[in-house]
Amino acid sequence: MKITFLGHAGLYLETRHGSVLCDPWFNPAYLCSWFPFPANDHIDPARIANPDFLYVSHQHHDHYDPQFLVKHVSKKTRVLMPDYPLKRFRSALEDCGFRHFIDTRNNEPTEIDGLRVMIMALGSPADGPSGDSGLVVDDGRTIVFDQNDSHPMNVTDAKRLGHINGHFLQFSGAIWYPFVYNFPPDVKQALAKKKRIDQQERAYRFLEDVGADHVFPCAGPPCFLDEDLFGLNDFENDPANTFCDQTVFLETMRQKGRHNGHLMVPGTAIELDGAANTCAITHPFPQDEIEKIFSDKRGYLERYQVRQHSLIEAFHNALPKDEVDILSSIKERFEPLLASADTMCRNIKARVLIDCAPKDQVVVDFVRRTVYPWNGERCKYKFVVEPALIEDLLVRRCEDWVNELFLSCRFRAERDGPYNEYLYSFFKCLTPERMQYAESYFAAQLQDDEMCELGGYRVQRRCPHQAADLQRFGRVENGVLTCLMHGWRFDLATGRCLTAETHKIKAEKIDAPGPAADTVSREPEVKAG
Repeated sequence: MKITFLGHAGLYLETRHGSVLCDPWFNPAYLCSWFPFPANDHIDPARIANPDFLYVSHQHHDHYDPQFLVKHVSKKTRVLMPDYPLKRFRSALEDCGFRHFIDTRNNEPTEIDGLRVMIMALGSPADGPSGDSGLVVDDGRTIVFDQNDSHPMNVTDAKRLGHINGHFLQFSGAIWYPFVYNFPPDVKQALAKKKRIDQQERAYRFLEDVGADHVFPCAGPPCFLDEDLFGLNDFENDPANTFCDQTVFLETMRQKGRHNGHLMVPGTAIELDGAANTCAITHPFPQDEIEKIFSDKRGYLERYQVRQHSLIEAFHNALPKDEVDILSSIKERFEPLLASADTMCRNIKARVLIDCAPKDQVVVDFVRRTVYPWNGERCKYKFVVEPALIEDLLVRRCEDWVNELFLSCRFRAERDGPYNEYLYSFFKCLTPERMQYAESYFAAQLQDDEMCELGGYRVQRRCPHQAADLQRFGRVENGVLTCLMHGWRFDLATGRCLTAETHKIKAEKIDAPGPAADTVSREPEVKAG
């Protein structure tokens, strides 16, 4: 099997039974803030324009690039569809011109013209606009697992088709936390250091469980070329920067005694033969040029920034200015959703300020379920956003502000208390259909009574956040349990969640004669920023 790396999570698989184009991303994402790193603008789109199959893992714009799909990918290709509960993603791909779809069932192999595929679909509202997924491909000789940035609860399901020869997985940060928050600098640095360690530990647990012959770090990091965001890049291997590059994770693997990791840059070709147990890698540039991308990253990104300057400038110039009444538009859009968001409102139970000064300052009140102008009252959560960006979201009737505004990092945030999962879930569900699905999902969550032993405590086995297996992904230090799947932390003495106020965990000391007096029952509640 020949695999060409297209950048970020993009792959072009040429198998014995057809080609598969996966997650091609070439245009900037999230309000022109994210760009592929390293740059992939040297790849000829005609080379990948006529795949037998197209696979787009999910609707986040660093995976789903509708501009590229419309312009460059043949509409005769057959689209491999994850088994998502909502059909919004299929509709979006139909809007791109695709008409030939192959529906799959979650975690069940599908054979198509001699090629076996299996898609591992995740359907939680926290997983993305429509969900998230990973793809296993078996051509009878070689099996690869394109996990990209999905976080399956049971990653070993990927081995249902057989032993994995190549594993492609995320290792780097892909979220706004903690950089946008107005935390004190020392607090922000400590939080970022911990998150950088946790995200690499999570990736390492995944590769251990999959046990592939060869590991290929991918699906990040992005780079930030707008001058306002340029400082988010990890220029010099900063331990407090979560956007670490491929070389960092490969070094982590080597320190742990694993030497089967491989560096890729856009255009790298991998000849992987599972039956013969061989892996040959050919890079598009000389080795010294590739090394310089990472050793002189600042210089590389400054040159990249110059090439993209006109595009970034055009984005800012095209934003609407004073075309929308922000207050009335948010009120019209949000109040019907608030009326139906019983679970979310009950678990947010606070006022949220959307500060678009010098224009409107808007309160979204999840207690009274109303939207009104801010009059100086205390708001537990605050987002400071340039008015033109909010106008743009409203003009386009954007259904998911997380997949545009929040991932762009083009905002500042404050909060009085811990992170609230439900608040960001609300901003992902800005249509009646999405809101109804999210509410139904939260209501259907069941109590999990299975326990496991960790660090001297008996703890519920499934994390209250997204049901990760804590026996595998749990780490206990000084009485605090960290779930490495998403970095959520719990005080085991009280069961209190230290990451978000709405999640509790059942925990009791093992040496206690009976149920501990401070045991806290988990509520049936439900990606942290």
